[in-house]
Amino acid sequence: MMPEQNVTIIGAGLAGSLLSIYLARRGFSVTVFEARGDMRKERVEAGRSINLALSDRGIAALREVGMDAFMLSEAVPMLGRMIHSATGEQKLLPYSGREGEYINSVSRSGLNIALMNEAEKYPNVAFIFGERCTDFDTATGEATFASGRTFRGDTVIATDGAGSPVRQAMQRQIRGFEFSSRFLDHGYKELHIPPGPDSSFLLEKNALHIWPRHRFMMIALPNHDGSFTCTLFLAHKSEPLAPLRPEEEWPQAGVEGEEGGLFEWSFDELTDEASVLDFFTREFPDAVPMMPTLVEDFFANPTGQLGTIKCWPWNAGGKALLLGDSAHAIVPFYGQGMNCAFEDVRVLDTLIENAGTPDWEAIFIEYGQLRKVNADAIADLAEENFYEMRDRVADPVFQRKRELETRLEQNYPDYFSKYSMVTFREDMPYSEAHRRGNAQDELLMTLCSSVDDVSELDLDEVAESLRLLEC
Repeated sequence: MMPEQNVTIIGAGLAGSLLSIYLARRGFSVTVFEARGDMRKERVEAGRSINLALSDRGIAALREVGMDAFMLSEAVPMLGRMIHSATGEQKLLPYSGREGEYINSVSRSGLNIALMNEAEKYPNVAFIFGERCTDFDTATGEATFASGRTFRGDTVIATDGAGSPVRQAMQRQIRGFEFSSRFLDHGYKELHIPPGPDSSFLLEKNALHIWPRHRFMMIALPNHDGSFTCTLFLAHKSEPLAPLRPEEEWPQAGVEGEEGGLFEWSFDELTDEASVLDFFTREFPDAVPMMPTLVEDFFANPTGQLGTIKCWPWNAGGKALLLGDSAHAIVPFYGQGMNCAFEDVRVLDTLIENAGTPDWEAIFIEYGQLRKVNADAIADLAEENFYEMRDRVADPVFQRKRELETRLEQNYPDYFSKYSMVTFREDMPYSEAHRRGNAQDELLMTLCSSVDDVSELDLDEVAESLRLLEC
């Protein structure tokens, strides 16, 4: 048991709530400040909750505090990507060739509430809602709130998201603080497919559905009640469509400009009911009949931004640590934002245990050295996967590659695809999955572009070629 210390957590989201449980179990006195009201007592804001895909790294962190079985019982397994063509055909691309390897669709608010409820079972945890942090003093460790309140514990851990005021204060006060933000030209809009009769699922229940349209896409994740949370990823502004390369087999999906020419569909083109219905009817004809509140949802829900944040250092001596999105916000296209943050918590907990006494500066420095390279790797992987999901999942060569990867996983226990290394190998650092996965992808895409059917390839030869990549 650690000597009694007071730890302040800024942000009661997923990472902050889980962290409070870990710290409470080690005997720390934990105070969690949250800018919003208590979501257990208030209506959760609609329109900004890209559904969460819980996978092995996140499950491993939940398992440490006995929350894994409960959350998995509330989740919907997704066995693969269901690809919807422009003409309505569907094709399932499994996530893995191994039995039991799949991701899980979970409710963000449901998981957050469950974690807060679990944390409050510990008498040494206190949540304070409606207190927005506005500043932090890196010299004294004092946090200031919009109400005028100040608070100082033995250390502060900021889990306050991509717009973290604690990080902004560190940026102002720490000489040489490095910060970068990169936003995609695309934003996102949350939409909805309600359940069918008797809470039935109108689409395949156990799949993540994707409507890839080369320059934009829509996805849909299942919910426990039979509904699907849909997300449209679309450019903010229209740009002229460049001619397709010869190897691209995509239709030119776009809108006619006032002076002729074809322009990319974008949010700034969808300004009224007619334009929204025209766009969705053209591009997602099989989905529209299942979306009775499409127009209302489109205009009621905000258009979100998609960006990557990297910074360094993550600590202000022993006074503060950035964890989760406050240190490394990523785009959602590998489903790893939450899983990465939960892994952050698990790694930090291990370092606290190993330290014996809470030398926060030493712990925070070691934590940053371990996690920075891996946070950068998953950020890069997530951006790369955006283009894969949007552009390549409907490409016949890519589909052959996924079929080949599935066959390899079914027949060679030592083979893991890039997706499997990232998603199902919590023992493998993201940086290693990135390095090995990209090398594999290059080889397999080359092989699959040379055949019309993967059965033409000798699996033993392919497996040996992959092993040689590791030499």
